[in-house]
Amino acid sequence: IETPILLTNTLSVGTSADALVQWYIKKHPEIGAKHDVVIPIVGECDDSWLNGITGQHIKDHHVFEALDTASDGPVQEGNVGGGTGMITCDFKGGLGTSSRKLDKDLGGFTIGVLVQSNFGRLSDLRMGGIPIGPILAPDYEQLSKRTSTYGSIIAVIATDAPLLPSQLDRLSKRSALGIGRAGSIAAHGSGEIVIAFSNSNTVKRESRKMYHRMYMLRDSHMDPLYEAVIDATEEAILNAMCMAEEMTGINQNFAPALPLDKVRRIIETYRLK
Repeated sequence: IETPILLTNTLSVGTSADALVQWYIKKHPEIGAKHDVVIPIVGECDDSWLNGITGQHIKDHHVFEALDTASDGPVQEGNVGGGTGMITCDFKGGLGTSSRKLDKDLGGFTIGVLVQSNFGRLSDLRMGGIPIGPILAPDYEQLSKRTSTYGSIIAVIATDAPLLPSQLDRLSKRSALGIGRAGSIAAHGSGEIVIAFSNSNTVKRESRKMYHRMYMLRDSHMDPLYEAVIDATEEAILNAMCMAEEMTGINQNFAPALPLDKVRRIIETYRLK
C-alpha cells in the first residue's frame, strides 16, 4: 500500500484512481521519471438503488478535496463520503468505524476498522446475536420491493501490531466473520472486500541496502487480534447504521433509517429473558 485508500461507488473507480494519481504527481513531480510510479488503491460498492450511478457524479475536485482535508481524529459516520448512497439490510447504511485496544499483557496493540457498509436483506440483520431484522420485518413490508442490488461491503483494517502480509491476510479473513455476525451471507453478486495494513514497521520506498530488519508477532499470539477485529468489524457496521439518516434517492427509492427506539426496546427485552 503506497497511496491513501479511497472508497467510492462502482462507476467512480476510474475517476477516483486518476485523480489520486494526479494528486500524487502534483506533490511529487519526480514520479515516473526519477522515481517509480505509484499504484492507486480504490475500493467500490454499488449504490445504484439510491444514486443515479451512471451520472458518474464524482469528479476530480471531490477527490482532491477529500485528500487535502484528510486528518486524524474522530471519523464521521453514516451518510458521508463514499457511504452516502449505501444500504445495509434494507436500512440506510454508510460509513462506520470501531476500534479495540488489547491489554498490555497481550501486547497493548490497537486495531481499528472502517467499513463502507452496503449488504444484506432485512431478514438477515443481527445485532449482538439478536434477530433484529426478522422482528422488525412486519413493520417494514415495503422494503420487500427491493429485490436486487444488494451491494457489497468494504472493510479497512489498521493496526500497530507488527504483522507480516500473511498475518494481515489472516486478520482480514477474521474480519469477514464480523461481517457475518451482522447478517451478511456473502450473497452472489455481493463482494465482501477486506484490506488490512500495519504501520508498525517503517519500510523505505527506495534503499541501497540489501537487507531490511523488521519485527513480527508470533502466530501463536494472534488470537487476541482475531477476537478484536471480529468485534470491531461488527460494531463498525452497527455504528454505520445507527448514525445513518433516512434517504430518498433516484426513482424515489427510499431507504429508512434504523428505528433506534424500537431496536433499543428489542434489545432490552432480550436482556431480560
